[in-house]
Amino acid sequence: MDGILSGKSALVTGASSGIGRAAAVALAEAGARVAVVARRADRLADLAAQIEAGGGKALVRAADVTSEADATGAVEDAAGHFGGLDILVNAAGMTQVGKVENGNLDDWRYVLELNFWASLYTSRAAIPLLRAGGGDIVNISSTAGRRAVGATFGPYAASKFALTALNESLRAEVTLAGIRVCIIEPGATATEIHEHIKDEKVREFTRNHVEKDGAMQPEDVAAAIVFAVSLPPRVNISQLVIRPSVDARVL
Repeated sequence: MDGILSGKSALVTGASSGIGRAAAVALAEAGARVAVVARRADRLADLAAQIEAGGGKALVRAADVTSEADATGAVEDAAGHFGGLDILVNAAGMTQVGKVENGNLDDWRYVLELNFWASLYTSRAAIPLLRAGGGDIVNISSTAGRRAVGATFGPYAASKFALTALNESLRAEVTLAGIRVCIIEPGATATEIHEHIKDEKVREFTRNHVEKDGAMQPEDVAAAIVFAVSLPPRVNISQLVIRPSVDARVL
């Protein structure tokens, strides 16, 4: 498939749904060969079939990126299959609720493992590969990584604030090696992020929040990803905040 990213290879985590899935499709439509990574192999197979039906090339790699070995293996397999790696998109993520005083610390740990540590694992594995010809690391955060909202979303906000700090330190580390690092911070986007919240009331509140009229679609964030990685190498969008065009105070 010809496009502005023809000849490039990408890996997308969290590709079984939401922003990750949309990013994989958009990158493929722009001409990139795409490795799709997530735990749900059946969904990845459907995604790969969609990409290939459109003339693109896809590699399915079922993996749990909270495991350093799985995350590293996925990156290495993608590079081996495609003969290199040019773009890494860390889109795997989830939310859970819990207060500091009496919240479930296992929930806190898992949110940090997926939203922060997984991105560190894949980025660490990708750096030597991206050094070969320059490339891009794109981390998907949230406006919650800029402003913590509410008393119960501490695990999510903490993980996204940490990801922002990682993004900045990583950018300083690898810029001179020709690797661009970008963090994209979306506001309310219609995804499945609410589905794993254990508290039923908070789960329903979050579902209404991300699915309300005017919320962005995953394809909107995917378009921002393609924009960031397709700019000339002299340009690095280090941070990109995108919000719904309706009242940003509530979305």
